[in-house]
Amino acid sequence: MIGIFILIAAYRYYASLAERFGKTKWQYGLLALGIYLGTQLAFGFCYGMYKAISDPASLDDNNYMAFSGINLVSWILSVIAVWGFYKILEDRLTKESLKKPSLEIEEIGKGE
Repeated sequence: MIGIFILIAAYRYYASLAERFGKTKWQYGLLALGIYLGTQLAFGFCYGMYKAISDPASLDDNNYMAFSGINLVSWILSVIAVWGFYKILEDRLTKESLKKPSLEIEEIGKGE
Protein backbone atom coordinates (compact mmCIF):
# COMPACT_ATOMS: atom_id res chain seq x y z
CA MET A 1 0.00 0.00 0.00
CA ILE A 2 2.83 2.37 0.81
CA GLY A 3 4.38 1.56 -2.55
CA ILE A 4 1.22 2.74 -4.32
CA PHE A 5 1.35 6.06 -2.48
CA ILE A 6 5.01 6.44 -3.43
CA LEU A 7 4.15 5.70 -7.08
CA ILE A 8 1.40 8.32 -7.11
CA ALA A 9 3.66 10.92 -5.49
CA ALA A 10 6.51 10.16 -7.91
CA TYR A 11 4.18 10.45 -10.90
CA ARG A 12 2.86 13.82 -9.75
CA TYR A 13 6.37 15.03 -8.87
CA TYR A 14 7.70 14.32 -12.36
CA ALA A 15 4.53 15.59 -14.04
CA SER A 16 4.95 18.93 -12.28
CA LEU A 17 8.53 19.10 -13.53
CA ALA A 18 7.37 18.45 -17.08
CA GLU A 19 4.65 21.09 -16.77
CA ARG A 20 7.14 23.65 -15.51
CA PHE A 21 9.34 23.19 -18.57
CA GLY A 22 6.57 22.69 -21.14
CA LYS A 23 7.11 18.97 -21.72
CA THR A 24 4.61 16.13 -21.98
CA LYS A 25 3.45 15.35 -18.44
CA TRP A 26 2.44 11.71 -18.81
CA GLN A 27 5.78 10.72 -20.36
CA TYR A 28 7.71 12.11 -17.42
CA GLY A 29 5.23 10.53 -15.04
CA LEU A 30 5.76 7.14 -16.62
CA LEU A 31 9.51 7.71 -16.38
CA ALA A 32 9.10 8.18 -12.63
CA LEU A 33 7.09 4.95 -12.41
CA GLY A 34 9.76 3.11 -14.37
CA ILE A 35 12.55 4.43 -12.16
CA TYR A 36 10.70 3.46 -8.99
CA LEU A 37 9.69 0.00 -10.18
CA GLY A 38 13.09 -0.64 -11.74
CA THR A 39 14.84 0.20 -8.50
CA GLN A 40 12.44 -2.05 -6.58
CA LEU A 41 13.05 -4.88 -9.03
CA ALA A 42 16.83 -4.49 -8.97
CA PHE A 43 16.91 -4.34 -5.17
CA GLY A 44 14.65 -7.38 -4.88
CA PHE A 45 16.77 -9.34 -7.33
CA CYS A 46 20.01 -8.44 -5.54
CA TYR A 47 18.54 -9.26 -2.13
CA GLY A 48 17.15 -12.55 -3.45
CA MET A 49 20.53 -13.50 -4.84
CA TYR A 50 22.17 -12.63 -1.53
CA LYS A 51 19.66 -14.76 0.39
CA ALA A 52 20.06 -17.64 -2.08
CA ILE A 53 23.83 -17.61 -1.69
CA SER A 54 23.99 -17.07 2.06
CA ASP A 55 21.11 -19.33 3.17
CA PRO A 56 19.37 -21.37 0.44
CA ALA A 57 16.84 -22.87 2.88
CA SER A 58 15.41 -19.44 3.73
CA LEU A 59 13.97 -19.04 0.22
CA ASP A 60 11.26 -21.61 0.93
CA ASP A 61 9.53 -19.58 3.64
CA ASN A 62 9.27 -16.12 2.09
CA ASN A 63 6.25 -13.96 2.86
CA TYR A 64 6.09 -11.24 0.22
CA MET A 65 3.10 -9.46 1.80
CA ALA A 66 4.58 -8.86 5.25
CA PHE A 67 6.05 -5.57 6.37
CA SER A 68 9.74 -5.96 7.03
CA GLY A 69 12.93 -3.97 7.34
CA ILE A 70 13.92 -5.03 3.84
CA ASN A 71 10.73 -3.49 2.43
CA LEU A 72 11.50 -0.25 4.27
CA VAL A 73 15.04 -0.20 2.89
CA SER A 74 13.81 -0.87 -0.65
CA TRP A 75 11.25 1.96 -0.41
CA ILE A 76 13.87 4.38 0.86
CA LEU A 77 16.34 3.42 -1.88
CA SER A 78 13.65 3.75 -4.53
CA VAL A 79 12.60 7.19 -3.29
CA ILE A 80 16.25 8.29 -3.30
CA ALA A 81 16.62 7.00 -6.88
CA VAL A 82 13.48 8.85 -8.00
CA TRP A 83 14.67 12.05 -6.32
CA GLY A 84 18.18 11.71 -7.78
CA PHE A 85 16.89 11.29 -11.33
CA TYR A 86 14.53 14.22 -10.73
CA LYS A 87 17.46 16.47 -9.82
CA ILE A 88 19.41 15.31 -12.88
CA LEU A 89 16.43 15.98 -15.16
CA GLU A 90 15.76 19.33 -13.52
CA ASP A 91 19.36 20.45 -14.07
CA ARG A 92 19.31 19.22 -17.68
CA LEU A 93 16.02 20.95 -18.46
CA THR A 94 17.18 24.16 -16.79
CA LYS A 95 20.34 24.22 -18.89
CA GLU A 96 18.31 23.43 -22.00
CA SER A 97 15.88 26.28 -21.34
CA LEU A 98 18.73 28.75 -20.82
CA LYS A 99 20.19 27.89 -24.23
CA LYS A 100 16.96 28.74 -26.06
CA PRO A 101 15.98 32.33 -25.18
CA SER A 102 15.42 33.11 -28.87
CA LEU A 103 12.18 31.10 -28.84
CA GLU A 104 10.68 33.46 -26.29
CA ILE A 105 11.76 36.49 -28.29
CA GLU A 106 10.07 35.18 -31.45
CA GLU A 107 6.77 34.64 -29.59
CA ILE A 108 6.49 38.27 -28.38
CA GLY A 109 4.63 39.61 -31.40
CA LYS A 110 2.48 36.53 -32.10
CA GLY A 111 -0.19 37.38 -29.52
CA GLU A 112 -1.57 40.31 -31.51
